[in-house]
Amino acid sequence: MNIIVLEHPRMYSEKHFNDIANTPLWSCLISGYCAAALIKDGHDVHLMDAAGNGWDFKRTQDEILNADPEILCINTVFFWEHTPLFFNFLSNLRQKGFNGHINLFGFFPTLAWEIIFSLTKAVDSVALGECENTLAELARHLETGKNWKHISGLAFHEKNSIQTSGHRSPASNLDDFAFPKRHNSKDTASVLASRGCYNQCSFCPVPSFYNQGPLWRGRTPENVFSELSILVKNGTEDIYFADPNFIGPGSKGRQRAIELAQLIKPLKISFGMETRPNDLDAQTIEQLAQAGLKSLLIGIENVSFSVLNKLNKHSSINVSERAIKLCRAAGIDPEIGFLMFVPDSCIEDINQNFDFLLRNNLLNRLDKTANLLSHYQIVLYGTTGYRYFKKQKRLIKTDATGFQHEISYKDKRVEWMASVIVPFCHYILKEMGQKDSPLYWNKKNTARFADTNNLIVDIFKKTLEIIKNKTNLPNVESVKENALNELKTVTGI
Repeated sequence: MNIIVLEHPRMYSEKHFNDIANTPLWSCLISGYCAAALIKDGHDVHLMDAAGNGWDFKRTQDEILNADPEILCINTVFFWEHTPLFFNFLSNLRQKGFNGHINLFGFFPTLAWEIIFSLTKAVDSVALGECENTLAELARHLETGKNWKHISGLAFHEKNSIQTSGHRSPASNLDDFAFPKRHNSKDTASVLASRGCYNQCSFCPVPSFYNQGPLWRGRTPENVFSELSILVKNGTEDIYFADPNFIGPGSKGRQRAIELAQLIKPLKISFGMETRPNDLDAQTIEQLAQAGLKSLLIGIENVSFSVLNKLNKHSSINVSERAIKLCRAAGIDPEIGFLMFVPDSCIEDINQNFDFLLRNNLLNRLDKTANLLSHYQIVLYGTTGYRYFKKQKRLIKTDATGFQHEISYKDKRVEWMASVIVPFCHYILKEMGQKDSPLYWNKKNTARFADTNNLIVDIFKKTLEIIKNKTNLPNVESVKENALNELKTVTGI
């Protein structure tokens, strides 16, 4: 069959430009894996990267109509307030005469298929969860005219209702998947060495994607090495492992990581990865560093015991500090995943977080500081966090689809502080992306960056003192204006 696997256009969000929670990192590979599965089954597949090519929806529509595929499979990514444009695009396709089967797959449609079917009648099916085998079976049924609605892992319209055939069980052996078909090669290639996570943090969509809660599976080191060897042969020198949790559970997970490191080392590449703080030990991080590990993101999220419990993080401040020390001993300065503002937190939690970041020398680089002090918790439809806050009637709808929500804070002083700090840090991060700004990241003005970094820390400290000592809080806008005036004095913006 003639099939298009589409990466649809995305649009910049003014408010959410710094949010990273709309889809997990490995979504960048999901369309390539689906295309590879369909190619393996003998279909004529075109991987159309409208997002990477910078196409708008009109250009994408014209390209699809010109190709006239029998099946259009779309990696559907939530992109905040602009997401309704995607559904308009689907309706326009149908109005222009496109009669092929439209299937949506990925994290957004898996978690929100009920929402999606309430917003559009242009979609024939949604693949739920891990979708390579589901899409391959769907294509076979459509090709032979069989009833595809009995295929496990699909949701669809059925007369006047929305039905699902249930989630398909995730594959037991990841080595069975064909290596993903890739777009144009880049200096850094993303690779998925494992899938899922053995934990179930309340804010994370990964466990809900598999519909089984905690679930981690790793490819064999030999299988990963085979893919890396092909990439290196084609000129790739840097890899980023897009796994939600690269190392995996327990001693077996660490042993597998060491075995993979030993295979990688002769390739002489550099690579980055992400993992939980409790998965690191001295031997594992040392072996990975010797194999070329240069970038490491540790998902610490918070250090308050009560907040960690509410997030279902299963970690602690001692484990996090140990992980940071292990990384630095191996010559790696880790990046930190962190939620400074959590709706269930109190003033003491914010104070404990701030002390932790200072004590561990994590507020020493402008972009890092602005991110660590401003990230806040949101919830996505279908996650455990969504169900928790919905039960408490604390959800605040923030987009036209009802997929992403903010949450009302228990402590209004913490909410007040977040309303000051978050936009201030976002302003600085935006300035760092503007070529004509004194804070543009590539200008490398060490003194100005250092002064601005110190200013962020100082304003955070002063704002924290305000909420500690006052019950009647000052006007948010006046505090924000004073902070911006101090920034202009320091930077000349």
